[in-house]
Formats: sequence, C-alpha cells, structure tokens
Amino acid sequence: MAVMQNEVYEAFRAIDIPEDKALKAAEALSKRDDDVTALKTDTMILKWMMGFVLAFQVAVFVKLFLQ
Repeated sequence: MAVMQNEVYEAFRAIDIPEDKALKAAEALSKRDDDVTALKTDTMILKWMMGFVLAFQVAVFVKLFLQ
C-alpha cells in the first residue's frame, strides 16, 4: 500500500471499521489512483498529438500564403 492508502487504512481503523473492510477500501482507492494516472497519461499524449497537428497545419497555411 502507498502512503496515502496507508493513511486511509489507519483512518478507517481509527473509527472502528473492521480490518478487512478498511483494507479493501484502501486497495480500491489505490486502483482508482492507477486509473486516474492512466487517464492523465492519455490526456497528455492527446495534447501532444493535437499540438503537433496544429503546428503542422499552421506551417502548411503559412507556406501557402507566403508563396
């Protein structure tokens, strides 16, 4: 478990949540964090792709109008 999930586990245990449920909740948060990381990576790739396409289109338009 990562530090944040360990803190979640300890917080659940502090309010008398059973150990197995607290552990499952911390693991679920860990899976959610992995999903969010994957989405952030995909978004970053899409931003780079859009930037490349936009730069290419601007270069084509500049070349068309300056000749």
